Amino acid sequence: MKTSNYAKWAFALMGMAVLTSCGKKQQQVMPTANFETMKVAAKDLVVDQRYSATIRGRQDIEVYPQVGGTLQRLCVQEGQTVTKGQTLFIIDQVPYQAALNTAEAALKAAKAQEATAQLSYESKKNLREQNVISDFDLQTANNALLAAKAQVAQTEAQVTNARNSLSYTVVKSPANGVVGTLPYRQGALVSAQMPQPLTTVSDNNEMFVYFSMTERELLDLSRQYGSISEAIKNMPALTLQLVDGSEYSVKGKVESVSGVVDRSTGTVQLRAAFSNPDKLLRSGNTGTIVMPIESKGQLVVPVTATVQMQTKYKVYTVDDKNIAHERIISVKKLSNGKEYVVTEGLKAGETIVAKGAGMLKDGQDIKPNKE
Repeated sequence: MKTSNYAKWAFALMGMAVLTSCGKKQQQVMPTANFETMKVAAKDLVVDQRYSATIRGRQDIEVYPQVGGTLQRLCVQEGQTVTKGQTLFIIDQVPYQAALNTAEAALKAAKAQEATAQLSYESKKNLREQNVISDFDLQTANNALLAAKAQVAQTEAQVTNARNSLSYTVVKSPANGVVGTLPYRQGALVSAQMPQPLTTVSDNNEMFVYFSMTERELLDLSRQYGSISEAIKNMPALTLQLVDGSEYSVKGKVESVSGVVDRSTGTVQLRAAFSNPDKLLRSGNTGTIVMPIESKGQLVVPVTATVQMQTKYKVYTVDDKNIAHERIISVKKLSNGKEYVVTEGLKAGETIVAKGAGMLKDGQDIKPNKE
């Protein structure tokens, strides 16, 4: 029994010796990994900020009829370019022409009555001079003349109103532009109180592009230039990226900033103007505004130096003993897709692993291979 126990202990000791020997061999054959490192430095950058945008014509005028009636004729088509004063629609003119004829007839009758009253007054005036009638009779004739004149003025106003109503049956374009949708067709009953306009005429020679930036971004620009007005003057030329990813060939310029902050979003709306010589832009289009903003003294790290952790990122700093240490940082992505601007967590002059951060562990020894 004792011999058997001794044998077991001997085999156990031999196994431990073998394992220890293997472990030492493995440690000896595992070389320290090479990693490219770099020093973090501050530099001036031009960072492209992107904002979702909506596009509107310089003038988007909704066209409503000023009188009611049956839509008799559509004189334009959707998307047609029109000029100011061009006829768009014609509403049934028969009742308005009849109203004008009635008003004109009433005016003629009123003028005849005025002429009769004038003759009566002149006659009474002569008789009064001969003391044939009293002052009361002369004043009565004068009052009748004044009433006739008032009737003429009233019927003239009725004629003007009827003539205007008849002219309103011809709906004309209020400006140069492009015709929008035509929701009403020939025979439809229209009026000035209808909820939807006959159409919208958009002035597409120059387009307004609306986008929003955060209150903080606008505050930074205001501080950089001293005021909102100076910030607008010094804002760089804008690029408009269309929905297909292409860039619009004409650059734009910020013209105004809203004076009110949207409480629900914490943003401020800006309006930029883009000329539209080829009529490529249409009111209602969407796109993306690209605004290059100069940033001074920014810390920049390559994407390859970071490992994303949900909303945060981590890098590995390297100390003077070549040991890598995990560091959580906050970043802002650059438009080139290759670099991040570090907003929090690093300082200029610190050394970090530039590539292969995803293969590192906190406290790992490395062999620096400087860039």
